[in-house]
Amino acid sequence: MFPTLFHLGSFRAPTYGFLVALGVFVGLLISVKFSERQGINGDHAWNFGITTVLAGIVGSKALYILVDWHYYAANPREIFSWDTMQAGGVFSGGLLAAFIAAAWYIHRYRLPALRMFDAFAPGLALGHAIGRVGCFAAGCCFGKPTSHFWGVTFTNPLANSISDTPLGIPLQPTQLFESAVELANFFILAWMLKNKKFDGQVLAAYLILYGIARFFLEFIRNDPGRGEFFGNIMSGTQFIALCLVLAGGFIWWLRSAPKPATA
Repeated sequence: MFPTLFHLGSFRAPTYGFLVALGVFVGLLISVKFSERQGINGDHAWNFGITTVLAGIVGSKALYILVDWHYYAANPREIFSWDTMQAGGVFSGGLLAAFIAAAWYIHRYRLPALRMFDAFAPGLALGHAIGRVGCFAAGCCFGKPTSHFWGVTFTNPLANSISDTPLGIPLQPTQLFESAVELANFFILAWMLKNKKFDGQVLAAYLILYGIARFFLEFIRNDPGRGEFFGNIMSGTQFIALCLVLAGGFIWWLRSAPKPATA
């Protein structure tokens, strides 16, 4: 819809990059604020957030390349091309990489793991909501053709050249659907953080809520690189989404289980 924010000579500032950066910044600010309310040192929260963000960026791009590996294996130079750097990554890959980096940081500095994840979950949802608006502006992560009134028609050739976005065809605005889901998740998780019954509750809720939403949104996604799992039963992203739901359910069950009485 609006892939370029502004031009300065030959330099083009992508709207996607600006909104993703804005989402990261806003998400970090909120996460640090929530962390301090949870009794976590602000400096540790900032360093933790920056570490996980960098890991998330690398992870999202890595999975983006892996799910379309047949193309990149034949065109290895494209891995580091400007078009690949501008294209949206796979959020699930970024989320998994961020969790791995987060686990390392928490172990290294002996931080309260579940309390830290609880504090960061709402900010992650809000940052993701802003970032998905960037996807909509760039035309990436697009949906299947639709005849519904909410269909969006992309016309900018730049969107097609970067993300293979079909032009002149009404498409499901999956980017906006996911942005709306994550915005709702932010308010739900922020409320839960104030009223949680146990550490890990907000993290578990985020994994369950996002995993369910992403699983069903995949049915109307149509951008390339969805991946396949169990033949063609589900996409790779849907499998990851199911794993997130199961992980969230396990954390909730484990942490909410009654503690055995002591003698």
